[in-house]
Amino acid sequence: MAVPKKKRSLRKRRQRRAQQNLTAPQYVACPQCKAAMQTHHVCLSCGYYKGKEIIRIGEL
Repeated sequence: MAVPKKKRSLRKRRQRRAQQNLTAPQYVACPQCKAAMQTHHVCLSCGYYKGKEIIRIGEL
């Protein structure tokens, strides 16, 4: 089994962990109903994506 020969310094550890940060999801206004929706996702309030109805909302 491989074992490191030297201890990783705090600087190297922090540089590695700096790449693991989380980003908040981006929201835009839906072109159909103007509700907030996540980019590249179907609008959950009207069911449209790129001008096409993907899911029907309200009809059960």
